[in-house]
Amino acid sequence: MRILVTGVSGFAGAALVPRLLADGHELRGFARDPARVRVDVPVVSGDAVTGEGLEEALEGIDVAYFLIHSMERGDVTFAAREAAAAARFVAAAGRTGLRRVVYLGGIVPADRTPSAHLSSRLAVEEALLAGVPEAVALRASIVIGATSRSFRFLVRLVERVPVIPLPAWRTHRTQPIDAGDVVELLAAAGTTPYAAGGLSLDIAGPDVVTYAELIDAIRDALMVPRAAVELPAMPSSLAGLAAPLAAAITGEDPDLIGPLMASLETDLLPRDDRAAELLGVPLRRLHRSIALALREWEAVEQLGAR
Repeated sequence: MRILVTGVSGFAGAALVPRLLADGHELRGFARDPARVRVDVPVVSGDAVTGEGLEEALEGIDVAYFLIHSMERGDVTFAAREAAAAARFVAAAGRTGLRRVVYLGGIVPADRTPSAHLSSRLAVEEALLAGVPEAVALRASIVIGATSRSFRFLVRLVERVPVIPLPAWRTHRTQPIDAGDVVELLAAAGTTPYAAGGLSLDIAGPDVVTYAELIDAIRDALMVPRAAVELPAMPSSLAGLAAPLAAAITGEDPDLIGPLMASLETDLLPRDDRAAELLGVPLRRLHRSIALALREWEAVEQLGAR
């Protein structure tokens, strides 16, 4: 098949490309800055938000992977940028006859309004499902992988803070998923026969943990002694300081950490567990995923905590 991977310079796109090439597919990438692409595929330069290059990238494509997410600063919100990118992608898909798109978004809470960035992901999913005949949307919570920014943030926090503060969100639950399993699920979604009319699946690993338990598992894997202090709920006047402080400690972008931390304010659990069976992908247990991710990380960069 002829496959387009948008967001090909990102962590999911870069990991997906070799997997699809191994299956013998003909690949094309789409990126704002082709110089940042580290995989050996032809790349169309463009911008999904403005629509520049999209039609050229989609011409003759059988399956497209929509792996574009926006968190940058700018004159408009990331939600507005994501909505524009989805709308222009759907329009270009209609003009070029694309029948299948695969999207990776985020699990949304069952019991409350999603955070701003999860609401944005859901809006993109709905636009793609409504606009492309065989759209497949996969929703993940925290992805455990060496290049996953949410995982790297937690590792850096454990690595650099001798006493770990655990805010009120420590008791909320999630089901992290292995990055390699995400790649396998994405690859399977491109050819699944169950996509006619659209398909939305939550993808999650087999282990349900609280965020405090996830941090404990990372600490144990790093083999570092770290005390934890349970914090009460912060007043609104102080809550806004947490993300910039955490970003400074971990060396991350506050524009990423703010929305990420906002998503921790509730359980993020899958609607059901049918994705792995439907797509034929066995799932790794959490401790195995963490060990593999740290090993891959340390193959290219030393971790100070070890």
